[in-house]
Amino acid sequence: MANSLISIQIIPKTKDGEDVIPYVDEAIKVIAESGVKYEVHPLETTMEGELHELFTVISKMNERMIEMGSKNVISQVKILYQPTGISMDDLTGKYR
Repeated sequence: MANSLISIQIIPKTKDGEDVIPYVDEAIKVIAESGVKYEVHPLETTMEGELHELFTVISKMNERMIEMGSKNVISQVKILYQPTGISMDDLTGKYR
């Protein structure tokens, strides 16, 4: 079982104030390609996995934003680390 949930909102500084949606789409693609379980929500995306693995995904997301031309990136992150195991369903399953 995974030991962490991380929610991230990535805010790239785009060139000349262009739309951030293509950047956000690319950040979500980085998550999808990582193979971790994730859910996209209106204001953030939540990932489930091992803490070190999720930090690696966040690093790749930020690097990808720079590759796309962002001058800098703000990543707002919430972390739930529970060594005994945690899943998104543990917290939200009753609402589905």
